[in-house]
Amino acid sequence: MTEVDQALRADARWQLIERIVASPPFQKSARLRDLLCFLAERSLRGQVQDLTEHRIGSAVFGKAQDYSVVEDSSVRVHVRQLRLKLHEYFDGEGRSEPVIVEIPKGAYTTLFRNTGHEAVPEPGASVTRSISGIRLLPWALAAIFLITTLVAWLRRPAIIPPPPPPWPLAALFDSTNSPVQLVVADINYGMLRLVDEQSVTLEQYLSASYRSGAAFTNPHPTARDVRVNKYLSGSLLTSYADVVVVDTLLRLSGKSRDRLSVRSARELRPRDLEQGAFVFVGSPSSNPWVSYFQDKLNFQESEGKVGESLKFFRNAHPKQGEQATYQGLAFTGSSGEDFATISLLPLANGRGSVLILQGLQQEGTEAAGLFLADAGNRQKLQEALGFSGSPTQPVYFEALIRTQAVAGAPNATSIVATRVIHP
Repeated sequence: MTEVDQALRADARWQLIERIVASPPFQKSARLRDLLCFLAERSLRGQVQDLTEHRIGSAVFGKAQDYSVVEDSSVRVHVRQLRLKLHEYFDGEGRSEPVIVEIPKGAYTTLFRNTGHEAVPEPGASVTRSISGIRLLPWALAAIFLITTLVAWLRRPAIIPPPPPPWPLAALFDSTNSPVQLVVADINYGMLRLVDEQSVTLEQYLSASYRSGAAFTNPHPTARDVRVNKYLSGSLLTSYADVVVVDTLLRLSGKSRDRLSVRSARELRPRDLEQGAFVFVGSPSSNPWVSYFQDKLNFQESEGKVGESLKFFRNAHPKQGEQATYQGLAFTGSSGEDFATISLLPLANGRGSVLILQGLQQEGTEAAGLFLADAGNRQKLQEALGFSGSPTQPVYFEALIRTQAVAGAPNATSIVATRVIHP
């Protein structure tokens, strides 16, 4: 519990806080006890400058001084839980308390409100005094309302504007005034590759026969084959990993999130790549547009026979200590080691930039997005590339990362190798 001086310990409101944190609803969560004590102590002392989400995260949850409240919502989540625990206390053990403790929504100040449990007057009390009290009651209530409103206004939380997007996402917004197009994988394309057991070039993917479902069917398809191919070629589906990456990049975009638009790989055309900024999610086996840039990368996705051999990243020019190949999971949903690359490239004509997040399996792709969401990871990536802070000139690169997947969930991501790309 928060250490307090004797003066605060003698305050009836702090004594109420001590009763609350000692009650059964709070016994199973030391974090909620610490949070309530911190909010109450600062509120009672009038130290409202400490009641910001960032200050609370650092003081109560041990967050780093530079952590981002946009990326980390743990303070908001715990405050919501704290409000529920307070309701539980005052509905149960604390229902006879003369004062109720509240944390208003949208704020982190602790308010103490009288419940109306007044003491019963002793017999023989002056009738005149009672009548005078009744006459003064409306004025007293008006004064309390005015003071409460003034205090709430003075203690209102500051409105913090969304931060700008961090590097390397900032490089995309800086390279164009147009929307940044986030192109998610075409899962149906990947399924058709597996059904037909053959790779598909970008040219084939863009052909009318492929999009009609007639390009890669068996010589004598059954009615079921026709229905499956028609569905896979005609619908727009993406993966859970892509949804996670989209959500992550939307949050990272901060004040520029309105400039981020999402579209399917199926909707893109070669002419769209003449200028602008793009994020491609997925590898060539799920997002064929990534193959358009493969010749510019050192780490390239490869595989043997489609559907029968494991995919791997081929290291075109291994450095000392690096492997020639990096093999990932056998299939999505399994446990083990998977790999992904994060690459920032200029468009061929220099009129925009491209960020590529590709994993051998969905776990790798998801890990690439989560890697960028972590400020510490971004700093390690900059250090590996030989710079820090916000670069004054574009820094194009590719990074190979490793993640340990457990039952389909990526974890423990680290940098394996990096390359600086010189346009």
